[in-house]
Amino acid sequence: MKKILLLSLLFLAGWAFTAQAIDLDKENRDPEYVESIVKRSQKIVDKLGINDAKVAEDVRNVIANRYFTLNDIYEVRDAKVKEIKESGLTGDAKNNALKAAEDAKDAALYRIHFAFPAELSLFLNEEQIEGVKDGMTYGVLEITYKSHLDMIPSLKEDEKAQIYAWLKEAREFAIDAENSDRKHAFFGKYKGRINNYLTKRGYDLKKEREEWYKRVKARGGSL
Repeated sequence: MKKILLLSLLFLAGWAFTAQAIDLDKENRDPEYVESIVKRSQKIVDKLGINDAKVAEDVRNVIANRYFTLNDIYEVRDAKVKEIKESGLTGDAKNNALKAAEDAKDAALYRIHFAFPAELSLFLNEEQIEGVKDGMTYGVLEITYKSHLDMIPSLKEDEKAQIYAWLKEAREFAIDAENSDRKHAFFGKYKGRINNYLTKRGYDLKKEREEWYKRVKARGGSL
């Protein structure tokens, strides 16, 4: 029993040591692209309050490598789409081929989605992981959530919880989106869902928004 316990501890110790060595996946990539991604990732890390320089570097590399992986997936999709469009396929055959390319991309994204927060959890606590997700999605979750609370002060606790849950779901999709437009599009989709939900709950959103604009103007702020 002691031998098994010792082996388990040695395995975990080795795994933990390995987890600390995160290399930047920069081989065979355009140096300028790598530099831009590293800078983008560093800006996210700078807001996490990490005091250990080595941990900060590892986290930066985890984030940068994530961007690289996403880019690789979308490049494969784009190459396949280009091939299909140049193949001479038409009608249903072309549409089915294009859909298959999108489905393959979605499957690839799904396979890697949960590995990202798992890898971050080796270095960060839950609050910091949330910070990474917000950094990769321009902080839209908190901005949108706080805007809803400010616009409709009478929201009930269960309504606030539902809005926040949907925005977190939108953020999960946005993290894997290929560009800023697509990231914002996912939030836009869920904002529509939230609006429908609030309307069914009896809120007059047009009136709420008009009153909100008045309050914001009165306090000399901006939306």
